[in-house]
Amino acid sequence: MSQAPGPPPHADSDARVRIEPQRRWDAFGMIVASCIGLLALLVSGYTAYVQRQQVRAQVWPHATIAYQDQDRRVSIFNKGVGPAKLETVRITVDGKPYRNWAAVLSALGLSGAEYGHSTLSETVLSPGESLAVLIFKDPSIYARFRRGMNARGRMDFCYCSTLEECWVFEDRRAPVKPVVRPVAQCPWQTATEAFTD
Repeated sequence: MSQAPGPPPHADSDARVRIEPQRRWDAFGMIVASCIGLLALLVSGYTAYVQRQQVRAQVWPHATIAYQDQDRRVSIFNKGVGPAKLETVRITVDGKPYRNWAAVLSALGLSGAEYGHSTLSETVLSPGESLAVLIFKDPSIYARFRRGMNARGRMDFCYCSTLEECWVFEDRRAPVKPVVRPVAQCPWQTATEAFTD
């Protein structure tokens, strides 16, 4: 009885040799594709980061207080390149917060002084814009107010950009300069600390 002819003696090893290099190239191709995908993801993330930094620079506000002696007024200026939204304000005399200008003036011994004022909270200042927050008719009353605030008072406020990034302007007694620092959210939300005028 004759047997069917089998595969040549080296057929198995030849098939293995043909399959193994093919598998190696497939694995190498997958590794290369994964590396390219990861690199593309990193480039995309970096590009998004750079774009956000550029947008932040384009809408960066910088608010500060100015005493304008000639006009007898206290103003807030936005010296930045983007809008500044005033969120919360705290005005203290001898460390105690007050909620309106009448109370502040009374604490400084200026009850009955004639003055005009603008609302501070929720005000938006465009780049280069100023807001006269307090104006006095009498130059001597203005001078006493300024001396009193320099010696005993502080006017701090929190403002935010259009990207909801916020900073606190902390007034300091002369000769120390004011400080502006970033914050996660605006402080002085409570009824005892928030200035409402």
